[in-house]
Amino acid sequence: MEWLTKMNEALDYIENNLTEDIDFSIVAQKACCSSYNFQRMFSFITDVPLAEYIRRRRLTQAALELQNSNAKVIDVAVKYGYDSPISFSRAFANIHGITPNEAKQSGVELKAYSKISFQISIKGEKEMNYRIETKEAFDVFGIEIVASLSGEAGFVNPAELWKQSHRNGDYEGLFNASGDLPKFIQQDLCKIHGVENYRKTEGNTFPYMLCAFISESSKTDGYKIQHIPSQTYAIFPSEKFKWDEDFNVVLRNLQKRFYSEWLPTANYERVAGANFEIYGGDKESGYIELWYPVKQSNKTK
Repeated sequence: MEWLTKMNEALDYIENNLTEDIDFSIVAQKACCSSYNFQRMFSFITDVPLAEYIRRRRLTQAALELQNSNAKVIDVAVKYGYDSPISFSRAFANIHGITPNEAKQSGVELKAYSKISFQISIKGEKEMNYRIETKEAFDVFGIEIVASLSGEAGFVNPAELWKQSHRNGDYEGLFNASGDLPKFIQQDLCKIHGVENYRKTEGNTFPYMLCAFISESSKTDGYKIQHIPSQTYAIFPSEKFKWDEDFNVVLRNLQKRFYSEWLPTANYERVAGANFEIYGGDKESGYIELWYPVKQSNKTK
């Protein structure tokens, strides 16, 4: 299938360039999507960020070279993109549990992370409910962060933003400022949701916002305001769950099923644009809807 072919071509490019600087934009071009879409798709399907996968593959190959050749540690370090033997040794030990020099000894135990390939797997799992809807343009406002696609240190991730906002009162403040839900939104929805990838950010990052829909009674002063243009969405609802459960597990499972089960076989493509985590329910239990911007494919997947 075309989707699988494109994804595996991207992974082949990575494999063939482990000793070179890998440009994530080129990887994404191989898969015919944006860098953001490819990295998010990769991490949801594999449970590993793309940058971490590349690091593991490089250190797997480095270990094989140290064991099966007379190469010096410094030469192997430089070959796989490390500036110094110290940084290489630290990264090597984090993966393998031993130093590069120890890896040269006979009989030592090392870890191997194999090259990933994407395949369609018929699992026989329960059906996946979805609907396709075109939404007219609307506006949201809220609390924004810029997050790292590769999990780089120093960035707040979306899950941390939710936790921080509950702890420091920002969530309650946004809730009070949200006002009434606009008429075009289901009235049983919560007032606070999540949205990401609604504007371009620098480097290997993406924007994420705790947001509320703007209505006539909203108080937006001091908050980030974002216009969302008209868009067709593939919408995926979760089953209901108790709020005292870890909703991040429910969210992650729904995201993974979209990328690994629905998208490879649907006659739709994920396109650039804002995607939403929409929350609904009552005080005891709730559900999540994922809104992914899509367009109908010109070819059968």
